[in-house]
This record gives sequence, C-alpha cells and structure tokens, in this order.
Amino acid sequence: MSLFISQAHAAGGAAPAGGGMEMFIMLGMFAVIFYFMIYRPQAKRAKAHKTLMASMSKGDEVLTNGGLIGKIVKVSDENDYILLALNENNEVTIKKDFITAVLPKGTLKSL
Repeated sequence: MSLFISQAHAAGGAAPAGGGMEMFIMLGMFAVIFYFMIYRPQAKRAKAHKTLMASMSKGDEVLTNGGLIGKIVKVSDENDYILLALNENNEVTIKKDFITAVLPKGTLKSL
C-alpha cells in the first residue's frame, strides 16, 4: 500500500527536556546588558544636564542646542525661561532645557 508514500522512522529517543532554566538565565543576561549599555549612561546624562540647568546664573556664557552662543541676562525660575544676550543689540528668550553647555568666562570676547 505504501507504494508512493515513504514510511517515517521515529528517532531513537525523546527530545531533551529542561529548556526553562536556560531561558531565565538568558533573559537575565539581556536585562543586565540593557541596564549597563542603555539605561545607565542615559540616566547619567540626564542627571548631568539637570545639574547644569540648576547651576546656571546671570552672567554665564552658554551654548544652546541650535548653536547660539550668548550671555545670560535674566533667569526666570518660575517658568524655566532665560533671557540670552547674543550681542549688545540682540536678546533671545529660550527655555533652560535648550542649553547644552556653560562656556568658560571670556569665550564671547575671544570669538
């Protein structure tokens, strides 16, 4: 009867059991890698930026995300905006969040 159908022969034993513990170990390793490669460096950067925003004061020379360099004229604590003087004629109001770095004193005069 089995002229066109070949007969299947079973393998010698059952498949090895016990894949559950290896799965938990692998998930744990991925969690550790995720923590050290992604979460921890990003948390450090966020903490450094938060301390930078808190330490800004009038007279500091700063660099913005857009590439503007200016001197802080006024810091408004209640609504997180600062007034930035680009030169003696131009002043810009921006959010504190857009400050990238506080520059050393005298940077504007050296440009």
